[in-house]
Amino acid sequence: MRYLKIGAAVLAAVLLVGLTAVITQDRLSQPAAPARSTLIAQAARYHARIQRDHYGVPHISGPTDPDVAFGLGFAHSEDDFATIQEAALTARGQLASVEGAKGAVTDYLVRLLKVRETVTSQYDTALPVDARAVLQAYADGVNYYAALHPEKVESGLLPMTGKDVAAGFVFRTPFFYGLDHVIAKIMSPAPKASQVAMTGFAPIGSLPLGSNGIAVAASKSADGATRLLVNSHQPYAGQVAWYEAVLDSGQGWHVAGGFFPGSPFMLHGHNAHLGWANTVNDPNLSTVYRLDVNPANPDQYRLDGEWKSFEKGDAAIRVKILGPLIWTVHRPLLWSIQGPVFTTDHGVFAVRYAGMGEARQSLQYYRLNKAANRDEWLAAMRLQALPSINYIYADEKGNIGYVYNGLFPVRADGRDWTQVQPGDRSDLIWHGYLPFDRVPQIWNPKSGYVFNSNQTPFQATGAQDALKQEDFSSTMGIQTDMTNRAYRAQETFGADAAITAEAFRAYKFDITYSDRSDFTRRIAEVVDVDAGSDNDLRAGQALLKSWDRRTNIGSRAAALAVLMGTEAAHSDSHPDVPPIEALRHAINTLKTHFGRIDPEWGQVNRIRRGKLDLPIDGGPDTYRAVYGVPQPDGILNAAAGDTFIMFVTWDKAGALSSDSINQFGSATSDSNSPHYADQTPLFVAMKTKPVLFTQGQLAGNLEADYHPGDR
Repeated sequence: MRYLKIGAAVLAAVLLVGLTAVITQDRLSQPAAPARSTLIAQAARYHARIQRDHYGVPHISGPTDPDVAFGLGFAHSEDDFATIQEAALTARGQLASVEGAKGAVTDYLVRLLKVRETVTSQYDTALPVDARAVLQAYADGVNYYAALHPEKVESGLLPMTGKDVAAGFVFRTPFFYGLDHVIAKIMSPAPKASQVAMTGFAPIGSLPLGSNGIAVAASKSADGATRLLVNSHQPYAGQVAWYEAVLDSGQGWHVAGGFFPGSPFMLHGHNAHLGWANTVNDPNLSTVYRLDVNPANPDQYRLDGEWKSFEKGDAAIRVKILGPLIWTVHRPLLWSIQGPVFTTDHGVFAVRYAGMGEARQSLQYYRLNKAANRDEWLAAMRLQALPSINYIYADEKGNIGYVYNGLFPVRADGRDWTQVQPGDRSDLIWHGYLPFDRVPQIWNPKSGYVFNSNQTPFQATGAQDALKQEDFSSTMGIQTDMTNRAYRAQETFGADAAITAEAFRAYKFDITYSDRSDFTRRIAEVVDVDAGSDNDLRAGQALLKSWDRRTNIGSRAAALAVLMGTEAAHSDSHPDVPPIEALRHAINTLKTHFGRIDPEWGQVNRIRRGKLDLPIDGGPDTYRAVYGVPQPDGILNAAAGDTFIMFVTWDKAGALSSDSINQFGSATSDSNSPHYADQTPLFVAMKTKPVLFTQGQLAGNLEADYHPGDR
C-alpha cells in the first residue's frame, strides 16, 4: 500500500509538472500584453466629451472624427465591455481560448473564411487614412477602458486594434444573408424530422428573426411630413444587440441611432439630413460546388479535366480546457479556386459567396454616416462593400427610397443556381458582381411609401409602383416570399391615404396576424382536422376558431395559437409531423404549466430583466415582434424581436425630430446601473422617449458630463 501511495504521488507530481509546462509554453507562445501605462498614454491623444442623458444614453462629441470614435469606444465599454471583448476575440478567431470548445467552430470559420488575411492584405490600401484613424481610435477607447479595469480583461485581448474592428465587419456581414445556413446545409443536408425538438417554440439559435422599415412621403402624410421607421429585430443581448448613441464631431459626423458592440459606426438611424432603416433580405448570394477529389491523391481536385492541388493550411485553435490550461488543437484547412472547402461524410464541397475577400465594409458605413444628401448616400452605396441588407431611406428634402441591396454575382443564365453545381468546370465559377444600378430599388414612388418586412422586393410599395419580377435575371435569386408583417404593412400603412403621426406609431405597434399570412393558414388547417373523441383537441380548435388573431396581453387564445403556430411552422418542412401534433403539444404545455389551455397571453408572454417581470403584447412575426424562449416554468421569456426602435420625422419645412426606445436600457451588462432596465416599462407600454440630437435639446437633460479618464 505504501508503494502505491508513493506511486500515486509521483504520478500526480509528474502530471502537475506536465500541466505546468503546457500552461507555461502556451503563455510564452503568445505576444506580450502592452503595459497599462502605454495604453493610458495613447488615450491622451484624443479629446472626447461624453454627456449622458437621464436614460444614460451617451452623447459623444469632439473636435475630430477620431476623437468621437475614441469616446464611443470608451462609453460603450463602460456599458458593455464584456460583449465588445467577445466580439474582438471572435473576429480574431480566439473565442475558444476564453469560451472553450463551444467557441472552436467560430474560430475555425474565421480561419477558413480568411478573415484576418483579408484585413491584413487590404487594411492599408483599401481603407483610406480617415477610415483607419476612426477604426484605431475606437479600439484605443476600448483599450483605455481595459487599462483602467484590468480585472475585466481576458488574456490575449490587448491591445485591440483597428484591424480587429475591421475584421468584425468582414466576418459578420455574410451571415446576415444566411451564409451560416448555407454552411450548415453543406455539413448536414437532410435533418430528420425526429431531430426537431417539440418544445413549443424554436430555440433562440433558430428564431425567425426579421425587421421592419418604412418610409412615408409628404404626399401620404396628413400633415405633409416625411417619416421613417427604424425597427430592426435582433436578439436582446450579444454581439448583434443594439446600443444607442449620439455622435457629434467637429468634422461633420453627427448621427443618432443603433450600434453593435465593436462597431464605431451608426448602422442605422439618422444624421442631420437623412436616415435609413435596415432589414435582412434573402437573395441567393452564394454558390456551392461539389468537388471531385483525386482517389489517388486527396490533396487534389478535378478542374477542366486536370487535377489541381488544394491550397492547404492549418487551423491552430487554442481551446480553454480548465482554468489557465489551454490546449492547441490543429485542424486542416482547404481551399479550392472556388473558395473555402468543407469535407463531409457525403462529399467534398466548396462555397463561393458574396463579400468573399472584401475588407471595405466599415468604410461604406462611415461614408453612409457622413452623407449630407441623397447623392452622397448613393455614392456610398455604390462602393458595394456591403454584401446584402435592405435599405429604407428618407431625407429632409422629402425623398424616400428602397434598395434591395446585394452583391449579386454575375452568373450565366439557364442554370438553377440554388442547386449544388459541379466543381470540375471553371466556366461555372463566377467573378464579379452586377453594378449597383442593376440592384432592385424604388425612389419616390407615386404611392408615397416604401417598406420592407423581410419580404420580396416585388411588393415593397403600392401596386402601381411595384418592381416587376420579369425585369430581373433569375440568376440573382431574388426572394418572392411574404411575411405576416409585410401583409400587415400593406393593410395598415398602405391602406391609409393620409397617415397621421398618431396612426404611424399605432401601425408600428400592430399586434395582429393577417388573414393572408402563413400563420393564419396553419391555424385554419389545424381547426379543420377531425379531433375525434379528444375533448382537449376539440376545445383547442374551438378556441382557435374564435380567436381574433391579436396578441394583446389579455387574449385568452393567443398563447395556444402562438405555441401551436410556431411549432407548426417547423412541420411545414417536415411533412411527417402532422400540424395537429403541434396543437396537441401546445395544449399539454399550457395545461402542465398554467392548468388551462386559455391562460391570458400576458401570463405566458413576458419580459424579464433584473427585478422586472412584465407581461408584453405582441408575438412572432407581428409588427410588434416578440420572440420568447421557453422557461422551466412555461413562461416565454422575450429574448428577441423589437429592440431599438426609432421614429424619425422631417416636417414640412424639413425640420428634424426623432424618438426612440430600447427594450432594456443603456447599461447593457451592468445590473447595478439604474439604466439596466429603466426603458423596459416604456418599451412594454409601446412608448418612446425623445432623441436629444443637438446640444440645445440636451441642455437641462444631463445626468453626467465628463471626459474619458475623469472618473
